Amino acid sequence: MPTALTAGVKAPDFSLTGDDGRTVSLKDFRGRKLVLYFYPKADTPGCTREAIAFNGLKAAFAKADTAILGVSADPVKAQDAFKRKHRLAIALASDETHRMLNAYGVWGEKSMYGRTFMGITRATFLIGPDARIAQVWPKVKVDGHADEVLAAARAL
Repeated sequence: MPTALTAGVKAPDFSLTGDDGRTVSLKDFRGRKLVLYFYPKADTPGCTREAIAFNGLKAAFAKADTAILGVSADPVKAQDAFKRKHRLAIALASDETHRMLNAYGVWGEKSMYGRTFMGITRATFLIGPDARIAQVWPKVKVDGHADEVLAAARAL
């Protein structure tokens, strides 16, 4: 796993397939802030609560000139179904290759119920209009998280 990214460093570039089938890249957000949140698996309880929380604050983030992009390793088809099922208006993207997940340091060994496996650590990055990381939330707890990120985006 790469060294953890910290505030002030340039955000790793990426180019992923979005839930709509179009390519989404870091450069698409130049000049505005971006909330880049990583979640383990679409349509699981925690990931659903997190997506709904960010979705519910989409207008407030837009008012703070901040876009939202959720990323997981799920296939685009699964992301699209997740988005439709929960009527999400936020953008989702897929990194099945794990290149971006590795670049952001969120792909690695996890354990649950005594079993070890590779997966995504729930984390969020607030990226400034200059494409530099403004703030990092590693190992996110879902409840209240979207509100905390919104406060940081407004303050940036």
